[in-house]
Amino acid sequence: MSDRSLQIAMKEEDSVLFKRCVRKLLESTFLLEEKDEKLYRFAARESNRYEISQYLKFMGFDILVDEKSGVAMLVANEEDEETVGLKRANVITFNTLQYHLLLVLWEVYLENLGYEEGNFVTRGDLIDKIKSYGVYPASTDLKSAFKLFKKYNLIDFDENETGEEANIQLYPSLQFGWDVPQFRTVAEEYIKTSSVEEGEEPDSEFEEESQ
Repeated sequence: MSDRSLQIAMKEEDSVLFKRCVRKLLESTFLLEEKDEKLYRFAARESNRYEISQYLKFMGFDILVDEKSGVAMLVANEEDEETVGLKRANVITFNTLQYHLLLVLWEVYLENLGYEEGNFVTRGDLIDKIKSYGVYPASTDLKSAFKLFKKYNLIDFDENETGEEANIQLYPSLQFGWDVPQFRTVAEEYIKTSSVEEGEEPDSEFEEESQ
């Protein structure tokens, strides 16, 4: 890796926004236009994006902005992807149930696209959707998963509202919450379960990879 130097030039009044953007990215991975519009627009501006990128690269990170979705996100710096101890530094490993829930949330998000006032689903409808896939989470597990998703700006909700009519807002950052190896593991588990139910032998390749 070549030597790096850091030179950041910006107006004094922008320094606070710069610090807030960096801290928010490190804390929750995503900046959303529909939730943190001021911070998102600051980070999405090309000159500011460059300065934020230069700063983050010193920690092995970078910033990626998807303007179509209105999402700015913390990603691994390509130059440091193979550096031991840094490669997965900002990757959260969900348990199997949480990953199932994440897949359902993304499907619901896609089904609800087109509404002008945001993408929402009621708690009751979401639980029904989850159960339709044969997943029956305990209320404590569901609460824990939702809090984790909220922390990383994948969804939002009022934690004081717990009834079936309580609204949960779904964010476009859901589409960027995938960890490919874990996705394969969950998909393979579905295939193995389906094969056993039908009386078939599990595919040897999947069986070998999951060991």
